[in-house]
Amino acid sequence: MDPLGARSQFVDIQTLPTWQQQLGEDGEETPLDQSDSLLSQEAFPSPFPFRPDINRKIILFCGDIALLNCTAILNTSNESLTDKNTVSDSVHQLAGPELRDELLKLKGCRTGEAKLSKGFNLAARFVVHTVGPKYKAKYRTAAESSLYSCYRNTMQLAVELSMASVGLCVVSTTKRGYPLEDATHIAFRTVRRFLENHGNSLETVVFAVSDTEKSVYKRLLPLYYPRSEEEEKACLPLIPADIGNSEGEPVVPERQIRIAEKPGTVEDDPEEESLESDLGQVGNHAFARMEGDVDKQRKQILQGQMSEVAIQKQHQRNYNRWLCRARAEDLSDIAALKALYQTGVDMCGRTVMILVGRNIPVTLIDIEKALLYFIHVMDHITVKEYVIVYFHTLTGEHNHLDSDFLKNLYDIVDAKDWAD
Repeated sequence: MDPLGARSQFVDIQTLPTWQQQLGEDGEETPLDQSDSLLSQEAFPSPFPFRPDINRKIILFCGDIALLNCTAILNTSNESLTDKNTVSDSVHQLAGPELRDELLKLKGCRTGEAKLSKGFNLAARFVVHTVGPKYKAKYRTAAESSLYSCYRNTMQLAVELSMASVGLCVVSTTKRGYPLEDATHIAFRTVRRFLENHGNSLETVVFAVSDTEKSVYKRLLPLYYPRSEEEEKACLPLIPADIGNSEGEPVVPERQIRIAEKPGTVEDDPEEESLESDLGQVGNHAFARMEGDVDKQRKQILQGQMSEVAIQKQHQRNYNRWLCRARAEDLSDIAALKALYQTGVDMCGRTVMILVGRNIPVTLIDIEKALLYFIHVMDHITVKEYVIVYFHTLTGEHNHLDSDFLKNLYDIVDAKDWAD
């Protein structure tokens, strides 16, 4: 390779400004109106606090990822590693025919996996190949988990091979139909959590985007990588409710282990046996019981009309139906309202959930879809102790929640877990 010829087109990442250095460039400011400032003054820490040490590792680069001289760059492809897309075409063109020959030896790549090859004529020493998921709203949870794995496995390879830098492209190609903004949230939180927990050896992570992707990345980066304490507070209300677990991985409730109290002591009821197959994935926490008219149920118990076991199974069945509806329906319009989001923990170590009344335009949305979204978000939160804080500030006729809606939420969640 002629260093005086081909290398002139490559980009030295050392010359690119870090995310921390870009603060205040182009005269941009983090959006913060009066209502947001009221929330930002509350004593709830952000789940993604200001970390200048991490921000100095982050670079947002608008251009061709194949030109970066990172230790490794990421290439998004299909299961046979023969996909035709803008990123892959550029990588193959600059790497030369040797790359295609080596990919034949890898024998494909499954969705969510990451496989390594040499960079050949690229400035990057290695190329990590991954396969993003095909997105369908019906299977959103599976797609989220697969996309998380793409970024997580790529970062893991970088650390295992003691790489100093890695360039990450947008894995969610248009061809696979993954909404760019949703995919960006997963990418940012996955990389952030990895750098927090395992990224001491990594010096630089470059997010390489196109002109059409840049605006979304630049708008969402401050949520996960705030560059000041002021930016951290301003972005707190904009953070999605579902931010995954401590590694950024989407939480799938049915994969969690739940242990029943005193297993084997409940008497069999032939009339309820048909329910067992529907109830296996439902937990026994307060949120899952979906309690309705408690006084009426207790009256039936005293009259001998309903057993405790039958009531519990009835609650579980009702909740299971709500949860199945929530997972099957596209709730992205409700999620975009940013009305319910997870922040840090309180002094007792309980997860704090924020419910912002002013962000719920009750006259413009399907209020039942809002309830479904809250159930979907809260299902994995309620496995442990938590607190919900409801902000009634700045609500008006167009966004004043009906008391019945709040009562339904109150009936679902233990009263002791609410604050006002």
